[in-house]
Amino acid sequence: MLMLFFGIRSCLNFSPVEKKEQSDYYILTNQISKMNKMVVMEQDVSSMQKTKMSYELFGKEMSSNNIVTYTKTNAQVSYDLNKMKMVVDSVNKKLVITELPDADIRITPSVEVQSLDDSFFNRISEKDIKNVTQKAKTTAIQSIDQNRLRKEGHQQLMDNLNQIFVLAKALNYTIEDQTGKIGVLPL
Repeated sequence: MLMLFFGIRSCLNFSPVEKKEQSDYYILTNQISKMNKMVVMEQDVSSMQKTKMSYELFGKEMSSNNIVTYTKTNAQVSYDLNKMKMVVDSVNKKLVITELPDADIRITPSVEVQSLDDSFFNRISEKDIKNVTQKAKTTAIQSIDQNRLRKEGHQQLMDNLNQIFVLAKALNYTIEDQTGKIGVLPL
Protein backbone atom coordinates (compact mmCIF):
# COMPACT_ATOMS: atom_id res chain seq x y z
CA MET A 1 0.00 0.00 0.00
CA LEU A 2 2.82 2.36 0.91
CA MET A 3 4.60 1.46 -2.29
CA LEU A 4 1.48 2.25 -4.30
CA PHE A 5 1.22 5.72 -2.65
CA PHE A 6 4.84 6.64 -3.45
CA GLY A 7 4.43 5.28 -6.98
CA ILE A 8 1.36 7.42 -7.69
CA ARG A 9 3.02 10.45 -6.02
CA SER A 10 6.14 10.20 -8.17
CA CYS A 11 4.08 9.77 -11.36
CA LEU A 12 1.92 12.80 -10.66
CA ASN A 13 4.93 14.77 -9.31
CA PHE A 14 3.24 16.33 -6.28
CA SER A 15 5.69 18.75 -4.74
CA PRO A 16 5.00 20.86 -1.64
CA VAL A 17 7.62 23.43 -2.77
CA GLU A 18 5.47 24.46 -5.76
CA LYS A 19 2.45 24.94 -3.54
CA LYS A 20 4.47 27.25 -1.28
CA GLU A 21 5.60 29.37 -4.24
CA GLN A 22 2.05 29.60 -5.52
CA SER A 23 0.75 30.64 -2.11
CA ASP A 24 3.54 33.26 -1.86
CA TYR A 25 2.45 34.66 -5.20
CA TYR A 26 -1.20 34.88 -4.09
CA ILE A 27 -0.29 36.46 -0.75
CA LEU A 28 1.72 39.23 -2.44
CA THR A 29 -0.76 39.86 -5.25
CA ASN A 30 -3.61 39.95 -2.73
CA GLN A 31 -1.79 42.58 -0.62
CA ILE A 32 -1.05 44.65 -3.73
CA SER A 33 -4.62 44.45 -5.02
CA LYS A 34 -5.97 45.74 -1.69
CA MET A 35 -4.19 49.05 -2.22
CA ASN A 36 -6.36 51.85 -3.60
CA LYS A 37 -5.97 55.58 -3.43
CA MET A 38 -3.76 56.28 -0.47
CA VAL A 39 -3.77 59.65 1.29
CA VAL A 40 -0.29 59.68 2.72
CA MET A 41 -0.25 63.13 4.22
CA GLU A 42 -2.72 65.77 5.29
CA GLN A 43 -2.02 69.26 6.56
CA ASP A 44 -4.39 71.85 8.02
CA VAL A 45 -3.49 75.55 8.09
CA SER A 46 -5.57 78.51 9.23
CA SER A 47 -5.12 82.27 8.98
CA MET A 48 -6.89 85.55 9.62
CA GLN A 49 -6.83 88.37 7.10
CA LYS A 50 -8.01 91.96 7.46
CA THR A 51 -8.87 93.93 4.32
CA LYS A 52 -9.44 97.66 4.41
CA MET A 53 -11.35 99.38 1.61
CA SER A 54 -11.48 103.17 1.62
CA TYR A 55 -12.55 106.03 -0.58
CA GLU A 56 -10.51 109.20 -0.84
CA LEU A 57 -11.57 112.66 -1.95
CA PHE A 58 -8.86 115.21 -2.71
CA GLY A 59 -6.24 112.99 -1.06
CA LYS A 60 -8.16 112.67 2.17
CA GLU A 61 -9.85 109.45 3.30
CA MET A 62 -13.60 109.98 3.42
CA SER A 63 -14.80 106.58 4.57
CA SER A 64 -13.39 103.11 5.03
CA ASN A 65 -14.68 99.59 5.46
CA ASN A 66 -12.99 96.57 6.98
CA ILE A 67 -13.59 92.92 6.27
CA VAL A 68 -11.98 90.27 8.47
CA THR A 69 -11.82 86.76 7.02
CA TYR A 70 -10.83 83.45 8.58
CA THR A 71 -9.35 80.92 6.15
CA LYS A 72 -8.99 77.20 6.87
CA THR A 73 -6.89 75.36 4.31
CA ASN A 74 -6.62 71.59 3.95
CA ALA A 75 -3.74 70.21 1.88
CA GLN A 76 -3.56 66.52 0.97
CA VAL A 77 -0.98 64.42 -0.82
CA SER A 78 -2.37 61.21 -2.23
CA TYR A 79 -1.26 58.47 -4.58
CA ASP A 80 -3.56 56.40 -6.76
CA LEU A 81 -1.97 53.03 -6.08
CA ASN A 82 -4.24 51.36 -8.62
CA LYS A 83 -1.87 52.95 -11.16
CA MET A 84 1.18 51.36 -9.53
CA LYS A 85 2.45 48.49 -11.64
CA MET A 86 4.28 45.53 -10.11
CA VAL A 87 5.29 42.17 -11.43
CA VAL A 88 5.52 39.24 -9.03
CA ASP A 89 8.01 36.69 -10.32
CA SER A 90 7.41 33.65 -8.10
CA VAL A 91 9.96 31.48 -9.93
CA ASN A 92 12.91 33.85 -9.33
CA LYS A 93 11.37 35.22 -6.10
CA LYS A 94 11.31 38.85 -7.30
CA LEU A 95 8.91 41.71 -6.77
CA VAL A 96 9.56 44.12 -9.65
CA ILE A 97 8.12 47.65 -9.42
CA THR A 98 7.72 48.93 -12.97
CA GLU A 99 5.65 52.08 -12.45
CA LEU A 100 4.88 54.32 -9.48
CA PRO A 101 2.15 57.00 -9.79
CA ASP A 102 2.86 60.69 -9.30
CA ALA A 103 1.61 62.53 -6.25
CA ASP A 104 -1.78 64.21 -6.43
CA ILE A 105 -1.75 67.40 -4.34
CA ARG A 106 -5.12 68.83 -3.43
CA ILE A 107 -5.37 72.19 -1.66
CA THR A 108 -8.84 73.18 -0.44
CA PRO A 109 -9.26 76.59 1.19
CA SER A 110 -12.46 77.53 3.00
CA VAL A 111 -13.07 81.21 3.75
CA GLU A 112 -15.47 82.59 6.36
CA VAL A 113 -16.22 86.29 6.80
CA GLN A 114 -15.77 86.97 10.52
CA SER A 115 -16.42 90.69 10.65
CA LEU A 116 -17.81 93.44 8.40
CA ASP A 117 -17.24 97.07 9.32
CA ASP A 118 -19.77 98.74 7.05
CA SER A 119 -20.54 102.46 6.88
CA PHE A 120 -23.71 104.22 5.85
CA PHE A 121 -22.15 106.13 2.96
CA ASN A 122 -19.77 103.42 1.75
CA ARG A 123 -21.64 100.11 1.63
CA ILE A 124 -19.84 96.81 1.14
CA SER A 125 -21.23 95.12 -1.92
CA GLU A 126 -21.52 91.40 -2.62
CA LYS A 127 -18.88 91.87 -5.31
CA ASP A 128 -16.47 93.31 -2.72
CA ILE A 129 -17.03 90.31 -0.45
CA LYS A 130 -16.44 87.88 -3.33
CA ASN A 131 -13.22 89.67 -4.28
CA VAL A 132 -11.95 89.58 -0.70
CA THR A 133 -12.78 85.88 -0.25
CA GLN A 134 -11.18 85.02 -3.60
CA LYS A 135 -7.99 86.88 -2.61
CA ALA A 136 -7.99 85.04 0.71
CA LYS A 137 -8.27 81.68 -1.12
CA THR A 138 -5.45 82.61 -3.51
CA THR A 139 -3.24 83.69 -0.61
CA ALA A 140 -3.97 80.43 1.23
CA ILE A 141 -3.07 78.30 -1.80
CA GLN A 142 0.15 80.23 -2.33
CA SER A 143 1.11 79.87 1.34
CA ILE A 144 1.33 76.08 1.06
CA ASP A 145 4.84 74.87 0.19
CA GLN A 146 3.95 72.23 -2.41
CA ASN A 147 7.54 71.04 -2.88
CA ARG A 148 7.93 70.33 0.84
CA LEU A 149 4.49 68.70 0.90
CA ARG A 150 5.40 66.51 -2.09
CA LYS A 151 8.73 65.50 -0.47
CA GLU A 152 7.14 64.62 2.89
CA GLY A 153 4.31 62.80 1.11
CA HIS A 154 6.81 60.72 -0.87
CA GLN A 155 8.61 59.77 2.34
CA GLN A 156 5.32 58.70 3.94
CA LEU A 157 4.44 56.68 0.81
CA MET A 158 7.76 54.84 1.13
CA ASP A 159 7.02 54.08 4.79
CA ASN A 160 3.59 52.71 3.81
CA LEU A 161 4.98 50.67 0.92
CA ASN A 162 7.58 49.15 3.23
CA GLN A 163 4.75 47.14 4.81
CA ILE A 164 4.39 45.26 1.54
CA PHE A 165 8.14 45.11 1.09
CA VAL A 166 8.54 43.60 4.57
CA LEU A 167 6.08 40.88 3.56
CA ALA A 168 8.03 40.26 0.36
CA LYS A 169 11.33 40.10 2.29
CA ALA A 170 9.77 37.69 4.80
CA LEU A 171 8.86 35.45 1.87
CA ASN A 172 12.50 35.69 0.63
CA TYR A 173 11.65 37.87 -2.37
CA THR A 174 14.06 40.48 -3.67
CA ILE A 175 12.64 43.88 -4.57
CA GLU A 176 13.67 45.48 -7.82
CA ASP A 177 12.86 49.12 -8.55
CA GLN A 178 12.68 49.95 -12.26
CA THR A 179 11.15 53.39 -11.65
CA GLY A 180 14.11 55.06 -9.96
CA LYS A 181 11.68 56.78 -7.58
CA ILE A 182 11.93 54.47 -4.61
CA GLY A 183 15.68 54.39 -4.05
CA VAL A 184 17.36 52.26 -1.42
CA LEU A 185 14.88 50.43 0.77
CA PRO A 186 15.83 50.45 4.47
CA LEU A 187 14.93 46.85 5.27
